[in-house]
Amino acid sequence: MSILIKDVYFDGKSTNIYINDNNIAEISEKAGNKADKVIDARGKAVLPGLVNMHTHAAMSLLRGYADDLPLNQWLEEKIWPTEAKLKPKHIESGTAFACLEMIKSGTTCFLDMYWHPEANAKATSKSGLRSVLNAVIIGTNKSVEDCRRETKKNLSALREYECETLKPSLGPHAIYTVTKEQLEWINSFSEEQNLLVHMHLSETDQEVKDCVKDHGSRPAEYLQNIGFLSDNKVFAHCVHLNKKEAGLLGKSGCKAVHCPTSNMKLAVGGTFPYSMLRSKEITCSLGTDGCSSNNNLDMFEEMKFASLLQKFSSNNPTVLPAREAIQMATSAGAESLGFNAGRVEEGKLADLILVDLKELSKIPLHSLDSNIVYSANGSVVTHSIVNGELLMEDRKVEGEEKTIEKFNKAVEDIFQT
Repeated sequence: MSILIKDVYFDGKSTNIYINDNNIAEISEKAGNKADKVIDARGKAVLPGLVNMHTHAAMSLLRGYADDLPLNQWLEEKIWPTEAKLKPKHIESGTAFACLEMIKSGTTCFLDMYWHPEANAKATSKSGLRSVLNAVIIGTNKSVEDCRRETKKNLSALREYECETLKPSLGPHAIYTVTKEQLEWINSFSEEQNLLVHMHLSETDQEVKDCVKDHGSRPAEYLQNIGFLSDNKVFAHCVHLNKKEAGLLGKSGCKAVHCPTSNMKLAVGGTFPYSMLRSKEITCSLGTDGCSSNNNLDMFEEMKFASLLQKFSSNNPTVLPAREAIQMATSAGAESLGFNAGRVEEGKLADLILVDLKELSKIPLHSLDSNIVYSANGSVVTHSIVNGELLMEDRKVEGEEKTIEKFNKAVEDIFQT
């Protein structure tokens, strides 16, 4: 399929963008005389699709449930007991709804960690979004053999749906829920299978204290000591890293994900050390976390909160300017996941969104970057294109009413049992 985006605002002027199959073939005023689909983009700007680098998509089912609680109480008394009741049909409905929310707010790619990978993959593949989905690993009471058997089973389920828009990966939950022996096997297996590994790291001060007590070192040091750090690792949160740990992550080529809204809401006691991590040449991207700790999947909001939190915590208004926030939400995420996307350039994958410049939050247009980061939210997105396929046109997504209906039935089923 070919698409012509005609008269769109890009790089300070009006131009055309011609998409052929799944690539951006040409960007010029004369591009695309013949196309299967023409989008009149007058009054709209084009942006790279947003990349959400840390989600638990099916937790859309728990939005607004158990808010305003301390982290451990929230997890142990509310979230984990409720998650234990979730069935594959619930996961599929929750993930499908999350995908709909992401499409409508400008996300074209996401990295997800959640249970029942087959249900997760089924919903994601139907949505058309680009994704990297985890085979989740958790349970210090499991042997390495049990971990190996369960992981391979979950990975096999994901590989049934593997394609150019869906990649399988490994998701060890955290250092306090996965044993040293399990982590060592995960590391070896991920290298053998060429798999990305997605993990929570240093989210709370208690995690650091427990790691020092149990292993005699801080979390990143502990992972370095067991040979776990390498360039296929993506770590979410990274709030309580010190300079030495940042150096270890940087030398190993690890990636870090800033989740400002979730971190503030759960009061994790620190701020993602963006400037320090960047000084160690660590690729830093953005994630929303799950809807039970955010409570939405709007990456426009995440860009704003990331920038403001960095300025506030450092007492420096020049830290994380709008252009860098956009890069964190686009090219940094795509690079971390190994996709040739995240930029509006010829030869890149056609993962693009259009935003309405007539929205009040875009007027006046002194700086599109500033308006996008500091003024906008996901409702300004009018069109979404992923892998050259049009997923949303004029705010309409095919089948969204049915997706919402199934989601509401799933919520009712979970909370009435």
